[in-house]
Amino acid sequence: MGGWDVQSGSGVRFEWGPAGASRLASEAVCLVAVDVLSFTTAVSVAVDRGIRVLPFRWPGGPVSGAERTGAEQAAAAYARRSGARLASHRHTVTPETPWSLSPAHLRAAPFVGRLVLPSPNGAAIAAAAPPRVRVVAVCLRNTTAVGTWLASHGYGTPERPVVVIAAGEAWPDGSLRPAIEDLLGAGALISDLCSRGAGPLSPEAAATKASYEGTADLAHTVATSASGRQLAAMGFVEDVAIATEVDTSALVPVRHDDGSFVSG
Repeated sequence: MGGWDVQSGSGVRFEWGPAGASRLASEAVCLVAVDVLSFTTAVSVAVDRGIRVLPFRWPGGPVSGAERTGAEQAAAAYARRSGARLASHRHTVTPETPWSLSPAHLRAAPFVGRLVLPSPNGAAIAAAAPPRVRVVAVCLRNTTAVGTWLASHGYGTPERPVVVIAAGEAWPDGSLRPAIEDLLGAGALISDLCSRGAGPLSPEAAATKASYEGTADLAHTVATSASGRQLAAMGFVEDVAIATEVDTSALVPVRHDDGSFVSG
């Protein structure tokens, strides 16, 4: 194929993963990241508590011990420069560092003003958007709030296009695994935007909307998806339950000039 502006002319566009975000970010006025299990749900829970979340791009796919150590050192240095605490991995939280990518951990942990949250998917999507592009984090908890906010700011037209990026997951070799929970989260937002007059939709966005609208039991589908079952097997059933708290949050996490997500 030639150029990648194949969704141009649409007010609402859709793609997958950090590579898709990089390709379409230049066309967007606003980029919306969707990582239901768990980055954007974690951001939503944190922002509900008044925590500013600074995403940190964690290496995706298989990494060597040296690469992991380097990433941990870089994340710690970024947290120090930002005057923030650093979230741990889900399995390594301690009483001293009780924050992680787990929404349940973030809900229960003590309040902190600024938190660096490493993530291989959602954080990479946010990093793909240049500073001039507004970045919003959406999940099933805040779909209506985000749709309302985007429409009130005039986003979702060919002149002010919204690019919705489903994060997906990674196969063991690091390649993208499209994830149904992110497809449905993106579809929920696109459906809401369409009800507010946004558009036209690209074919990709229209198909994503149809997938959401054709799903009878959203919570059951997410819980029994590959990602939902994997989290449950790891002992994080509550994270899946929080991710399916549909429209319980009225706050819209928006990337600030310093790179942190705050309530918009």
